[in-house]
Amino acid sequence: MNLANKQDFNGLKKIQKDIKKIFFYRVCGTGMGAAACLLKEKGYDVQGGDANFYPPMSTYLESTGIPLFKLDQIDQAFLKTFDLIVVGNVIPNGGPDAKMIEELGVKFCSFPTAIGALVLSDVNVIGIAGTHGKTTTTFLATQVFEKLNTNPGYLIGGVMEERPSSKLGSGKYFFIESDEYDSAYFEKISKFRSYSLDNLILTSLEFDHADIFGSVEDIKAQFRAAIPHISKTFIISADYIAALELYNEFVDDDTKARWIRYGEKSEAGPRITETNANGTKFTLIYNKEEYKFETNLIGRHNILNLSAVILYALTEGFKKDQIAEAIKDLKMVKRRQEVRGVYKGSLIIDDFAHHPRAVELTLDGIITKYPGKNIHVVMEPNSATARSAIFQKEFSESLNRAASVIFTKPTRPTSVKNVGDLDIYKIIEEVKASGRPGSVVGNLQELMVEIEKIAKPENVILVLSNGTCLGLWESDFVKNLKKE
Repeated sequence: MNLANKQDFNGLKKIQKDIKKIFFYRVCGTGMGAAACLLKEKGYDVQGGDANFYPPMSTYLESTGIPLFKLDQIDQAFLKTFDLIVVGNVIPNGGPDAKMIEELGVKFCSFPTAIGALVLSDVNVIGIAGTHGKTTTTFLATQVFEKLNTNPGYLIGGVMEERPSSKLGSGKYFFIESDEYDSAYFEKISKFRSYSLDNLILTSLEFDHADIFGSVEDIKAQFRAAIPHISKTFIISADYIAALELYNEFVDDDTKARWIRYGEKSEAGPRITETNANGTKFTLIYNKEEYKFETNLIGRHNILNLSAVILYALTEGFKKDQIAEAIKDLKMVKRRQEVRGVYKGSLIIDDFAHHPRAVELTLDGIITKYPGKNIHVVMEPNSATARSAIFQKEFSESLNRAASVIFTKPTRPTSVKNVGDLDIYKIIEEVKASGRPGSVVGNLQELMVEIEKIAKPENVILVLSNGTCLGLWESDFVKNLKKE
């Protein structure tokens, strides 16, 4: 490995004035694409390349005017015309792409380092981290602070309706989804460690990403490295033991005022007082004062995520009435409880959940939103951790309230070391033993056969996947969906 031209945060800051022209290598990833757009908005000459381009990111990038190239259309001479190459995390160590980039003689870095040093180092950054809820909470925070007339900047790891995935904003507030996954083959630290965080919202913390972390302690170590550099506010969920352990480790008499705990296991709440198909009423405690709120959002996890945003707004001096007005009508990110349409009378909902806790919370939320309906789950274990046996028991328990369960058979074994694969057949046996229908499907045709069986007006079909669900979302099935 030749890392002579690799730039870390401090190195890139030193040569910032010399950087004019930037190439994003494998630009079509969600984070890479959003980062490319931020740097273009900042005034840099940004171009990008990838092996293939797929919507929605390809469409989004094209709309910004960033020149895009297939990687087989460019050569080393072309890449040498750039001042900096931003390398996507999909590039493996020791592969031909890595070796070529290392030998170019051009400075290179990860995308977290690029935006941390070139965009975020001189603005007020609020990092939103956690095992669950990062994307949703970042989007909620962006909407709330827009309605508070602060013109916030943001970077969200998802696709939203009628808005870009990133925006520079005025600099007063910049909300960034802060992923704990590592940054690049040459930078094995969590992305959020390069984001120049001034504030941290931690929505949850438990074990995930078993392909790169050995335990939740390894994840906590990444937060331990970042927390001493965060100078302003911490909003921490009290519902997760690992998050509370970080709180107890770092809080003291001098810093206690900067740390706020929230959650169902904290005095702050939220406490849901009323919920129906149109929204939720809840209370929060801040500085020993009770605040009552009402929002169109439904589901415990959505109210918890929104509560973190409200508490941050209160710490920034916004009044209760201002916040109450700002949270009344909020939108969700695509693939987060997204209603795709109706198929033969059955509502089809798409959600990104792929961790057992997220599965349980999402299912609870859908049951609350559609009382009287039978909620049938299609589950695709797609991530390395989800495909592993680590959460065998937890996945089975998370699906207890589903009317029926369809599991898609993973197309590849887990990449988690020293762990077997998730036994989906055992989970389906347990589902059947409880008197509910269950099945395993191996391809799109088999999946459609099962969907046909449950597509009825009294049913909701909830598809849980962070992938394409055997190509379901790229098939003619989508074209046959009717509006709700």
